[in-house]
Amino acid sequence: MSKLLRWIAVSLPLAAVGPLASVISLAHDGSHTSTVKDLSAHFVDGALVVPAKVVDCTLSGGTETKCISLTVKPAPKNMTIGPWCPRLVTDGPDKGGIWLHNNRVHDVDGAFVKDAATFFNDKTWQLFDPATGRINVTDSEVACRAAARPDVDPKYQNHCVECQVSYVTTGTTLTYLIPLKPILVKQPAQRVGRGGVGVTFNGARLDGPAPVDAILGAHTLAPFDDCGGHVNVHVGYHIHAVTAKTTTDCLKTISIEAKHTDVIGLAMDGHAIFARANKTGEEPDGLDRCGGHKDSKLGYHYHAGKPGSNAILGCHVAETGCVVDAPGKSCLHDGWIAWFKRLFD
Repeated sequence: MSKLLRWIAVSLPLAAVGPLASVISLAHDGSHTSTVKDLSAHFVDGALVVPAKVVDCTLSGGTETKCISLTVKPAPKNMTIGPWCPRLVTDGPDKGGIWLHNNRVHDVDGAFVKDAATFFNDKTWQLFDPATGRINVTDSEVACRAAARPDVDPKYQNHCVECQVSYVTTGTTLTYLIPLKPILVKQPAQRVGRGGVGVTFNGARLDGPAPVDAILGAHTLAPFDDCGGHVNVHVGYHIHAVTAKTTTDCLKTISIEAKHTDVIGLAMDGHAIFARANKTGEEPDGLDRCGGHKDSKLGYHYHAGKPGSNAILGCHVAETGCVVDAPGKSCLHDGWIAWFKRLFD
């Protein structure tokens, strides 16, 4: 039995929905030391800034428990990120990324940008200079910050927006606090907040839905790269869409069963997130609205949403941990707010 299976197959409470319900359950001997060692081994070398450790934490529903603390940098390890925006209307798909629209994935090549007014059925779109064919791109940190905010600076409307990891403040880290055991809730909820839905073994955030309406409302386009991600100056590189390329060429994945899809990361509630389709293109049946299901071998786990859906997970079935901006901080404050709110629900 692999190390991964060892820590997803043990010591779960009867309330959990299967023997493999948590990807970070306690080790056979009940020691956190084994848990941390085995889990850390599955992260790409260099993805964890400081060694993983077990800490006290308070979850979204107010439960006080133990979490594993995983600290990563804004740039994922062993991933080639970008490109996002093509520079000329004659550029091919290799010069740009992708866009999600009506549950489909579209290549953002020069032709897509040139035809934006037709594609979005809005004559206001004009992302390029008709005389030169050059595309308006936010190719500096100043432009990125002005265009990527909710109230887009008017001078950067009708721009293709891309930001670089180098624009993120030097020394920035993100620490994911994920419960060792899922604490199931009566009513599943999205509970994404600023922490996203989970984290990959490369250290990349698996994020909630992109604010597509806000982006398009300013006549800007913020493409994802072919791995499904782009850069935010506050959290760095993060993924909104798990495409076939994401699982085959971008992320480190973990294979558990030959016929099953691979594990791509850990959800913020302590469950595993698997790829949508397996190597032969087969997708799972019977997924709930959160994107999860259980089977006799793997217990409850999630599968990433379809690439064009703009939702990696629909919701979480258990209380979530959080993401903090420095090692040593905790979810205590947010957890207690949730606990007090629950008293009045």
